[in-house]
Amino acid sequence: MEFGLKDKSVLVTASSTGLGKATALEFAREGANVMLFSRSKEKLEAAKNDIKSRTGKEPSYTVGDVTSPKDLLRVVASTVDKFGHIYALVNNAGGPPAGTFDDLADEDWQKAYELNLLSFMRTIREVLPHMRRLGTGRIVNYTSSSIKQVIDNLILSNTFRMGVVGLTKSLSRELGKDNILINVMGPGRISTDRMRQIDEAMADRQGVSPEQVYQDSIKTIPLGRYGTPEEYARLAVFLCSEANTYITGQAFLVDGGMTRAY
Repeated sequence: MEFGLKDKSVLVTASSTGLGKATALEFAREGANVMLFSRSKEKLEAAKNDIKSRTGKEPSYTVGDVTSPKDLLRVVASTVDKFGHIYALVNNAGGPPAGTFDDLADEDWQKAYELNLLSFMRTIREVLPHMRRLGTGRIVNYTSSSIKQVIDNLILSNTFRMGVVGLTKSLSRELGKDNILINVMGPGRISTDRMRQIDEAMADRQGVSPEQVYQDSIKTIPLGRYGTPEEYARLAVFLCSEANTYITGQAFLVDGGMTRAY
């Protein structure tokens, strides 16, 4: 299957580590021109060098914060200045803190809203003029398996990830005429630092070890293991590729069959 991504310009946010970095790596494997974006210059430099050594394709990067409108404007402008266009956007951001409703104050809700919903909307708003000028485009919004089945102790994520689904479905209807396809992806238990943090929080709440949480978790996964970031990222590459010409407004989980809900 030809993905048609060679020299296409792709912006991946929150891409110095974890799912974002794995996504950038998979795009680079396909020959895409990738713009990395994260708050840490040191981690971005390390990610750039690692991706280049593994693919031969050197990504560029911009330092910034997804919750800053000025930084989002700057990274989109930098991507266009560097590569001449933006063909695909992968919206990614770190997860909000764990907690139940009684644990959280207004400030926690506001920060989670800005991180996990408003930042996605803002980045999409900035890239759309460039995609419309190009006559096509692809957008993938990273969320969580909680879009299908809520996760205990993650009420902030459960709430705002669903907002991204509503945004995506609405935009799929508005952007079809522009030949811009937009979809949602959610990870199940993928081996990342974020997943380790969630497991540690769950272990602390239950009074058990993180290893016990891990062992209990894999019993709920039909494939019997956590997924890898690369396994997750491959779906994003397909959804953003020229091989995808008719899938838009959909929500996909990469979870090894863990989620029972449809």
